Amino acid sequence: MLGDLIGEIQSTDSGRRVLATTDGLHPVIEVSFEATGQVLGVPVTEFASYESQLRTDGSLFGEGQGVGMSEKGETYSWHGSGIGHFTGPGGAMKWRGVIYFESPAESFAKLNDVVGLFEYDTDGSGKGASKVYEWK
Repeated sequence: MLGDLIGEIQSTDSGRRVLATTDGLHPVIEVSFEATGQVLGVPVTEFASYESQLRTDGSLFGEGQGVGMSEKGETYSWHGSGIGHFTGPGGAMKWRGVIYFESPAESFAKLNDVVGLFEYDTDGSGKGASKVYEWK
């Protein structure tokens, strides 16, 4: 069951590249992005990257990781994975998946005990928006 909203971010791609494939058939694309928003009500900036691989049915499987920081310098990290689908030209996509957090900071301590479910949508121009909900 979906629980409380943990956070919302707005992102901008800062880089894209195609990586060597393990099977020579399914391209792997790495995307790096920078984001701003809020996590647990705290304003944050994030830096992250994810790799996605095109699957035979046209969907994508992706895994990523990131680091977030509050204005006071408190940090958290995350690791997530999900399934993506193209939704429009230029690489517009929607992603749905799971995300795990870790933080030494008191303001982000709740993240250590949370499994998050995320929605991440991109518009094809490098802009994206994500919402993360607690999985209860």
